[in-house]
Amino acid sequence: MTLTTTHIDELLEQCRRGDERAQMKVYNKYNKAMYNTALRIVKHSAEAEDIMQECFLKAFEKLDSYEGTSTFGAWLKKIVVNQSITVYNKNIKYQEVSYNDQFKHAVDDGFGVSTEEEEENPKVKKILQTMDSLKENYRVTLTLHLIEGYDYEEICDILGITYANCRTTISRAKESLRKKLMSYEN
Repeated sequence: MTLTTTHIDELLEQCRRGDERAQMKVYNKYNKAMYNTALRIVKHSAEAEDIMQECFLKAFEKLDSYEGTSTFGAWLKKIVVNQSITVYNKNIKYQEVSYNDQFKHAVDDGFGVSTEEEEENPKVKKILQTMDSLKENYRVTLTLHLIEGYDYEEICDILGITYANCRTTISRAKESLRKKLMSYEN
């Protein structure tokens, strides 16, 4: 076990005992990455912030069900992704009117590069904008696969689709993204 893993395990044990300072340390360690994960799915900063906070509350309440078979961050991220998809599907059902949210967050995506830094790179900005123009199921599956790093089996579990459907959707989404990017170059 690494020092970091040991430290997280100690913090989680303190959280199980209701230590609010330990909960705050865990929150501070993971909140930016979890916010960013939610934002990539729901595309609305206030909604992503609400999801992130609800998921932390849910995680602290259900901490006894965390078995340690994966890292705590991965366990928490799965909660955030599932909640984000639930909220996203609910919003699609009611077709909310969207608006441009002027409040921008500089958040760490877990790879040391903030969302704002990513968007400064013209190629990354163009790819992200093009991904936003894809059909919603393509955008969500590509986000989960390429940006969040989930494999096909995990995406199947999260979205409740078959393995074949997942592979086909991701393949078609990649092809659609490639065609749109190629059309911008011409």
